[in-house]
Amino acid sequence: EPAWKRFLCHIGPGFMVCLAYIDPGNLETDLQAGANHKYELLWVILIGLIFALIIQSLSANLGVVTGRHLAELCKTEYPVWVKTCLWLLAELAVIASDIPEVIGTAFAFNLLFHIPVWTGVLIAGSSTLLLLGLQRYGVRKLEVVVALLVFVMAACFFVEMSIVKPPAKEVLQGLFIPRLSGPGATGDSIALLGALVMPHNLFLHSALVLSRNTPASSKGMKDACRFFLFESGIALFVALLVNIAIISVSGTVCNATNLSPDDAAKCSDLTLDSSSFLLRNVLGKSSATVYGVALLASGQSSTITGTYAGQYVMQGFLDIKMKQWLRNLMTRSIAIVPSLIVSIIGGSSGAGHLIVIASMILSFELPFALIPLLKFSSSSNKMGANKNSIYIVGFSWVLGFVIIGINIYFLSTKLVGWILHNTLPTYANVLVGILLFPLMLLYVAAVIYLTFRKDTVKFVSRREQQAGDTEKAQVTNEDSKEQPV
Repeated sequence: EPAWKRFLCHIGPGFMVCLAYIDPGNLETDLQAGANHKYELLWVILIGLIFALIIQSLSANLGVVTGRHLAELCKTEYPVWVKTCLWLLAELAVIASDIPEVIGTAFAFNLLFHIPVWTGVLIAGSSTLLLLGLQRYGVRKLEVVVALLVFVMAACFFVEMSIVKPPAKEVLQGLFIPRLSGPGATGDSIALLGALVMPHNLFLHSALVLSRNTPASSKGMKDACRFFLFESGIALFVALLVNIAIISVSGTVCNATNLSPDDAAKCSDLTLDSSSFLLRNVLGKSSATVYGVALLASGQSSTITGTYAGQYVMQGFLDIKMKQWLRNLMTRSIAIVPSLIVSIIGGSSGAGHLIVIASMILSFELPFALIPLLKFSSSSNKMGANKNSIYIVGFSWVLGFVIIGINIYFLSTKLVGWILHNTLPTYANVLVGILLFPLMLLYVAAVIYLTFRKDTVKFVSRREQQAGDTEKAQVTNEDSKEQPV
């Protein structure tokens, strides 16, 4: 069979995972990064997606070689208290990733039907049931329709980019020269990374590759790993172009010299529901409608990835297989509560800020999925001869700890800055410090523990399992031949 035919059989998991890189959380953080810092933070997107490609391919390789996904391997490797904490953090990551989907869907309803955001949040919960109803006609068909709608929005931004014509030199400088100047640049870059590299995606990708019939031979597994890498590369390159287009359009329009006072006010606090004016040059009066439909599609398509990730996390850590509609309803209900409270109190602006907070939570959660993945994929106990090369190990660990270091630095400086400059009485600040600093130390200690803990459980790879099964079958056949008739 030709290589291209075998490659086509492996297309699916990478594009499914790619939907999480162009979800409402990404749109929100991209739009704000462009409005606040022009093209300066494009390098964060580039590094984030290169890193995403490396870890997503490691995640796929782990599933292909071991025949188990990341959550299942965590369950077999760690003591009860560690795997319980990892499970809770993974569930929190799924919920945090669902908050932007809920709010994005609510904003879409607001744009399309002028429904208040808090009402849209409630409708977003029931739209999940509609989504699951459509899944009966085939998940693949639904994914294609939703992906097409998402790429409609991407096309709008590409056309808008060709109209506003961002200076190519400045865009390339932003893409390849790292800078963090101006107020809030560190916070916005962490939010961008948090929206890009999502912990639940690592659990998801390692599980989705198990749906393909990969031969257990050494060649079969190497081919599958290579095909999944190519597929992830293509999918994430599309995601990179979409993210560059969104930041470039936002940066060019919001920093234009002829910006109207009304648009300037929107740019100063850009949210998903106020950003349809960026597409006005392309779509005119219908910009809000088309943007709303695409935003609805983006929110709903990302829900699929969140639902599947949640299902695999629960099944892997707890060995519980819950019905999809029940699982989806549970996750969505928990995500609706904070979204509803914030949208009632703070309106659309408050809901927009909640998306950025959810992205930052995902960024802080990342080590608790990433470190086990790096450890397992580099372990001869788990991967045998297919473990990572020393170059991949070095590069991925360095990148991982750069992100973890940025998170810890940002959180600690924000914490100290807030304690020094807030209006609370002194005793309240002392109490906050007593509560929060030990939590920061616990976070650092947990990261150190996961990094340096020795890998103990030897896992039999799919190839070894097949060899063992063949050997057993041969022994059984020989025994049956020796039996007297």
